[in-house]
Amino acid sequence: MATKTSVKRQILVLGAGDVPPAALLGGKATRLDEMLRAGLPVPPAFCLTTALFERFLRETGLDADIAGTEPAKLRERIVAADVPDGIAAAILEAYGDLGRPRVAVRSSASAEDSASHSFAGQHDTVLDTAGDGALLDAVKVCWASLWTDRAAAYRDASHAGSIAVVVQQMVHADTGGVLFTRDPVSGRTDRFVVEACWGLGEGLVAGKVTSDFFLVDPAGPEVVDQKIRYKVTKCAPVEPGTVGLVKVDAAARNTPCLMPAELAELAGLAVRVRDHYGAEQDIEWAVRDGRPYLLQTRPITTTPVRDRRTSPYLHPQPEAVQRGTLWSRMDIGEIFTGGLSPLGQSFAQYYQHNVHRGCAVSTGVRDPGDMSLHMGYLQGHVYLNISYTAYMLGQCLPTKDQSRFTSRFVSEEVDLDAYENPFGTWPGGVEELKAAGFWLRTSIAELRNMKKRARRMVRSRFYEFDRAQGIDLTRLDRPELKAELARRLAYFHDMHVGYMPYYMNAFGFYGVLEAMCGAWLGREGAGLRNRIKTDMSSLRTVESAREIWALAQVARRDDRVMEIIRGGAGADVPALLRADEAGRAFWDAHMVPFLRENGTRGRQEMELTHPRWIDDPSYVFQMIRRYADEGFSIDDVLDRAHDPGEDAAGEALLRLPAPKRRAIEQVMSLYETCSRLRETTRMSMITSIWLVRRAVYEVGRRLVAAGVLRSLDEVADLDFADVLEYLAGDRDAREVFSRAKLEEARRTFQGYARLPEPPLSLVGEWDVTEAVRPAPGGVRLEGLGASPGRVVGRARIIEDLVWQADEFQVGEVLVTRFTDASWTPLFAIAGAVVTDIGSMLSHSSIVSREFRVPSVVNTKHATQTIKTGDLVTVDGDRGVVEVVETDERKNG
Repeated sequence: MATKTSVKRQILVLGAGDVPPAALLGGKATRLDEMLRAGLPVPPAFCLTTALFERFLRETGLDADIAGTEPAKLRERIVAADVPDGIAAAILEAYGDLGRPRVAVRSSASAEDSASHSFAGQHDTVLDTAGDGALLDAVKVCWASLWTDRAAAYRDASHAGSIAVVVQQMVHADTGGVLFTRDPVSGRTDRFVVEACWGLGEGLVAGKVTSDFFLVDPAGPEVVDQKIRYKVTKCAPVEPGTVGLVKVDAAARNTPCLMPAELAELAGLAVRVRDHYGAEQDIEWAVRDGRPYLLQTRPITTTPVRDRRTSPYLHPQPEAVQRGTLWSRMDIGEIFTGGLSPLGQSFAQYYQHNVHRGCAVSTGVRDPGDMSLHMGYLQGHVYLNISYTAYMLGQCLPTKDQSRFTSRFVSEEVDLDAYENPFGTWPGGVEELKAAGFWLRTSIAELRNMKKRARRMVRSRFYEFDRAQGIDLTRLDRPELKAELARRLAYFHDMHVGYMPYYMNAFGFYGVLEAMCGAWLGREGAGLRNRIKTDMSSLRTVESAREIWALAQVARRDDRVMEIIRGGAGADVPALLRADEAGRAFWDAHMVPFLRENGTRGRQEMELTHPRWIDDPSYVFQMIRRYADEGFSIDDVLDRAHDPGEDAAGEALLRLPAPKRRAIEQVMSLYETCSRLRETTRMSMITSIWLVRRAVYEVGRRLVAAGVLRSLDEVADLDFADVLEYLAGDRDAREVFSRAKLEEARRTFQGYARLPEPPLSLVGEWDVTEAVRPAPGGVRLEGLGASPGRVVGRARIIEDLVWQADEFQVGEVLVTRFTDASWTPLFAIAGAVVTDIGSMLSHSSIVSREFRVPSVVNTKHATQTIKTGDLVTVDGDRGVVEVVETDERKNG
């Protein structure tokens, strides 16, 4: 047995004594040692060298078993082993010399943080550890992580090498983040990129929290650009040895994480680090009580993002087409609203090439044309090619006049007076006659069959939902999972193809109604159109709010049920209810039917990464709490002040000659029928997306188990085509899902998030470098008045619906980027709604009108300009939002 002295020589205080060989320290510890010797502010630490690790293996007898033991079993044996007394005593003595503080225990493998591989996140870290036993356990976890599947996948087939462990004083950061001395997007080295979040930087690195962005010129140093985001959560210790997400104090959510002086100090330290190593660096840092600390640094091993496209076209087009195409992301379906992840965009591309053709044919388009031209992608947003779609819709009689379709999808950024479709008009002659005949036959068949098909679609969604709930995907082998996903994609195809005629016919009949009212009723016709458009008493998006309110009324009658719902975190409530007698009765009698009816709802449904209510009902329980606390009647909300303009429109309709009146009433009936069927079958469509999501996440679970993905969070970085390829054959997952491709996708889409959001509609190209930024300190915003009325109220920024729904107070002004159907329950208690993006027919506009809530949409910068607590005036008639009293002034 070795002497205590010889063991102590294998534990080194970083930054002290002779410079040790890098092979003893591993990559991370070597860098920390070098920075400490350079006089940089690094928290004190000691290193358990690779020699100590190898001694541990010898003394426990594990060294003889490495070659023949499966990695998972080897990890289990290391974690379960007792640390030999001599080694344990030496570690604890070093811990005592450090002062026995709370510590971060970090792995430092011999191949880590090299110029070719960073190994970021591949080996384990245990944060906020204290006490002898906890420290020794954390050390074993880090030692065992040398053989994690994810580390093996990252280094491919290379030798595992050895591993050291750093025990470093824990910095309970007020602010944490990363700093790049080369801009990952542009590649510029005269611009430092700083991303900062409240709390521990681990939340930012893992992509779990929202961060501020700063662009710093190190020559000043001077902040040349910044993007302050609304930060709802932070990563912080929740119990000894465990960190998790907690809410950021409301007053800090809109506040920059770093002040200019702190940014300048960090930039100065980064220059020193870069100059010391003679290479561009990726630096993790923390600030506590105004003092900066450097936690680690590694050379930047990635190349800058090179996607500088200015057109949604993925492939070059003739110049006239490239520069003349009208693109729009207005009202192309709430499922596409907002930016998507790599997985979300690639799934949209699957839809484009495998489903959209059937959708076009189902609406009466004889020749859908080149499917690669129908949709485009810019900065993670999906655009519809309005020019090409209008050209193809020229085959259908109602849309032969392109202006009817084109004007529907244009925001104020586009001047249609100067626009000319580069694809021209659909040719006449025989082809025109064939197209018209096909449209006519399709339309007649649709009118005959649409109600019957809607009933089939509704029945099918309940059948498929129940079937999915009864299948354990984890028990399927790869060919069986492939067959299951293929079945679900076929259903996805059929539901979208079945839904599209309702959508297009409602659009067409509304256009006819608009023309008739304009010609025969004049100004009074607008009131009639508005009444019809907002008559949503039968729509599922509004009905879901009524059903949540009904759940709240049932729950509030049972004190035990409300105690569980109020007392548990949203994600824990289902299990707590099912474990309680009264709770189980409520769950079975009320929650199960509700989730069967509404559970596949979620925000931005085409984005597969977003959980649905059935996957995570936290939002539902937050709204139950809120509705139960307020004690209002949902019927009172839906019966808010009557619009007298609707009565005038009804009276004007009665004054029309009987033939005209009957014509309008017939078109109204057709529009209302198609709208009702559209909303009824929409649930079948979004259920089909949920079915696909479940299968994809089962693939993700397997990739995590195989070490290809670090966690399920990385499912967002997958390419849907790769998921299909993986299931289609027997190739190793590491070959299909390369680490380089995953990281490139993540960096690219993170770069998109830093850029100004592209416009709702554009002609030709859009250069982000010419985007206009909001004036700092602006207190007046102009947008589109989407729902009439004028309200003064306190604003509340809602960035994360699930985390913040329970904070929203009755009568507050909801300020957010955009909404979709999952937001509807909040509208019932909102005083007004303000969004960054939107149009007259976007979700927020339609539901605001139904709930009689003033709304201004498409303000561009409301979430950046307005702060929670500001007193604002929302004028839905003029489309103006004004901050009349800031939250600071109120509290001053």
